[in-house]
Amino acid sequence: MKEMKGFVALRDSGLGEAVASFNSLASQRGVCRAGFSLMTYERIGEDLIVCLPGGSHLAPSVKSPYDVETLVPRMRGIGAMAAAGEIGVLSRSDVQRIFDTLSSKGYRIVGPTMRDGSVMWETIQAVSDLPIGWRDHQEPGRYRLEQSGSKELFGVVHGPQSLKPFAFTPREPLVQIERSKDGFTARPTPPRQEKVAIIGARACDLAGLAIQDQIFLQGEYQDTYYATRREGLFIIAVNCTRALQTCFCASIDTGPCAKNGFDLALTEVDDQLLVQAGSEAGSDLLSVLSLSPASQELTREGALRVDACAQSQVRRLDRTRLPEALYDAHEHPRWDDVAARCLACANCTMVCPTCFCHKVEETPDLTRQNSAHARLWDSCFTQAHGYIHGKNIRPTIKDRYRMWLTHKLASWIDQFGTSGCVGCGRCITWCPVGIDLTEELSVLLKPSEQRSTSSRQQEASGR
Repeated sequence: MKEMKGFVALRDSGLGEAVASFNSLASQRGVCRAGFSLMTYERIGEDLIVCLPGGSHLAPSVKSPYDVETLVPRMRGIGAMAAAGEIGVLSRSDVQRIFDTLSSKGYRIVGPTMRDGSVMWETIQAVSDLPIGWRDHQEPGRYRLEQSGSKELFGVVHGPQSLKPFAFTPREPLVQIERSKDGFTARPTPPRQEKVAIIGARACDLAGLAIQDQIFLQGEYQDTYYATRREGLFIIAVNCTRALQTCFCASIDTGPCAKNGFDLALTEVDDQLLVQAGSEAGSDLLSVLSLSPASQELTREGALRVDACAQSQVRRLDRTRLPEALYDAHEHPRWDDVAARCLACANCTMVCPTCFCHKVEETPDLTRQNSAHARLWDSCFTQAHGYIHGKNIRPTIKDRYRMWLTHKLASWIDQFGTSGCVGCGRCITWCPVGIDLTEELSVLLKPSEQRSTSSRQQEASGR
């Protein structure tokens, strides 16, 4: 079995012992138990592999038949962090202290800002640079901002950008090639190491970054360019207390509460913010801030608001029959229907937190003595992406949309062991014609006796 930090295996009867152990510790520390749950990961025979929030230190008396040393981050939640005594409280008027402390540690601070009618990541210096009082409203093919008149710091859930550009940058210079008398020399151009603190990342963004980490950092070959940029990131997540019309993270367990992958996590509750540490670097910063511990009432309220956010989501993605059911839908007539609407503009892949298609470009100078070898973002929706020597293997929009959705929701699971979708809903919002992948999947998973139009045409032409 794959080892996982913070996970233990229990007999069914052992669940009560784990809960009792947690509640006893929480009672001793005088903290609220709101938001606590044992998350079931999988079943192996009579054993349930469950997540003990905050790690096994919360239930040291619970014994596991499996070794639980590990490689992946712990699953953490507001209730668990409270039990561990790791939640502080900061008034909204004192949030600038976080900025000042990060700046003193040499970080360039990046946060959400208003630009061109949407919210974009930009370098900021002060709390006043945040979109204070603004809220976003998103629907299929629609995005708008409105001023609520409140002093809310993080009322905007997200814009078109995820965390992807910070590690997998849209254009990455790889090698500089120079001619010489004896031939040529190739000089790698690694990125400059920089400490970047990102404030305002959402749980879905963290889930997307974790998938990118798996793609670029795990396995036999590590992408050193990605690794250099990733190493310098300090991430301050914000737990969502409101959902957009396009959000569906709750249905695929990637939000709205940040569980791992952050250094600090904030939960905005009226004019106060709950502050949680999620890493050693985050704990160090928290100790410098010397915050007062959060009260039971405030912790409970924060957990309730995050839970209400999850309950309010109107979209969901049913994964119970994936990946096989989507493979079986290869000739479903719905592919023709969605292809007639899709513009193949590639917006969905550009805003997606997990898409990683790229191409390599050579750019010679006018003297033809030097050439820059760079990696650029690409999209499987472009016609050139499917071209191999002498043939385009995905000549139609139907081919490209089907390949994208099938990879994202099915073959990604076979390839990486997880879905390629994190439920952020960006592909729905930023699609010019409002194509909704949750709706498309729902139809595709329904049996259809009707073959697709293109399949019938191909059979007819073959006779």
